[in-house]
Amino acid sequence: MKKFLIKVNGNQYEVEVEEIRDGASTPEVTFSTPAPAPAPAPAPAQEPKAAAPKKDNTVPAGAVTIKAPMPGTILNINVNQGDVVKKGQVLLILEAMKMENEIVAPNDGTVASINVSKGASVNVGEVLLSLK
Repeated sequence: MKKFLIKVNGNQYEVEVEEIRDGASTPEVTFSTPAPAPAPAPAPAQEPKAAAPKKDNTVPAGAVTIKAPMPGTILNINVNQGDVVKKGQVLLILEAMKMENEIVAPNDGTVASINVSKGASVNVGEVLLSLK
């Protein structure tokens, strides 16, 4: 019989194993109770990562709203309130399912409001920004 110390998932076990030579003996394996292992050091407390706060969701009267086509996270906002934009210009980047999706201006106009912030999670149909 040979004795081995085996560590599994942080628990230490003492194991006895009988070696078989030329098929002369049937294997016999015995396990003893886990040897006391030193207590692991406590992990440092991590502060929960706070998502960026959402901006005011008010949309000016008569403004065209641009809504989220799918749930995701806002990676980047390429415009500021008051910027003049052209049709097809990239307004912001929405990450969904590990893909970066460009949200573009549906028409020429001026950015009336930005209703999300970088890092914010959005749902389908949520207003991202509006154009006048």
